Amino acid sequence: MVQSSSSRRRVAVQMDPLEDINIDGDSTFALMLEAQRRGHELHVYHPTTLSLLEGKGTAGRLQARSRRVTVQRKKGDHAAFGPEEVLDIGSCDVVLMRQDPPFDMGYITATHMLEHVHGTGEGQALVVNDPVSVRNAPEKLLVTHFPQLMPPTLVTWDREAIAAFRQKHRDIILKPLYGNGGAGIFRVKEDDENFSSLLEMHFSRSREPLMVQRYEPAVRLGDKRIILVDGEPIGAINRVPAQGDARSNMHVGGRAERVELTDRDMEICRTIGPYLKEHGLIFTGIDVIGNWLTEINVTSPTGLQELDRFDGINSAGMIWDCIEARLS
Repeated sequence: MVQSSSSRRRVAVQMDPLEDINIDGDSTFALMLEAQRRGHELHVYHPTTLSLLEGKGTAGRLQARSRRVTVQRKKGDHAAFGPEEVLDIGSCDVVLMRQDPPFDMGYITATHMLEHVHGTGEGQALVVNDPVSVRNAPEKLLVTHFPQLMPPTLVTWDREAIAAFRQKHRDIILKPLYGNGGAGIFRVKEDDENFSSLLEMHFSRSREPLMVQRYEPAVRLGDKRIILVDGEPIGAINRVPAQGDARSNMHVGGRAERVELTDRDMEICRTIGPYLKEHGLIFTGIDVIGNWLTEINVTSPTGLQELDRFDGINSAGMIWDCIEARLS
């Protein structure tokens, strides 16, 4: 049911180009479709068009070059844009911060800029997820606040420490700390002669530390993505790696399948849920391999459309219910 005009909201979506998305798998598209179904007004902009103007009060303090948009589930014709205009971000009711990582200084700067307008008062917009919490919770580091839920893990620049970790656990995973979509992740077995070269390659290109984890054979059965809304689990999908690949991300060929939440999954959610709720992390996706929590995704989680197809739910609707409750 479309809402009345009195509950119509102006929604700005900060994202990578809408023209390039896969409408059958993109979670941002699902959120936009649901917002439009509820009668909300959609605007879309890229984070590189943000401008923060100081010395002029609150009105128009944060602006972006945006386009009004309507969306439909029709391949090749899924978005109709209005003319480009300068949008006062603080005049919106909601901002969906949905651009993909890497979680670099550009991403961090965008959170600082959005922090100036985040809220539900006059001249403010509810930013989902809370930009301060996103900035303070890069997914591969946030999980380290729950060590009892994790497999053996090391975060370091120290090559000798990485070598010692490998010697102890023999079969390990190397992960760039601020990457996404499975890019740059390597499994290194005990006899892999490329180990030193991989470290050299990473540290010659980056000043960031690596995350190193014990390889969990249970990943061959799947890497479970659990979706949480305001700290409560609403369902999960299982992502099974393609043959010959240690990564289960769907960006690199992982296959999604239906899965139920286990008692251990629920224990993990009960442990982290209060933190997510308290810090305004409304839409999150956690990764669980076997009995272990490996990541908490807060930047631009995915999996909504797959979850809906498997479980027959409206996950985007649940997220919008939560957002609208915050605005009421």
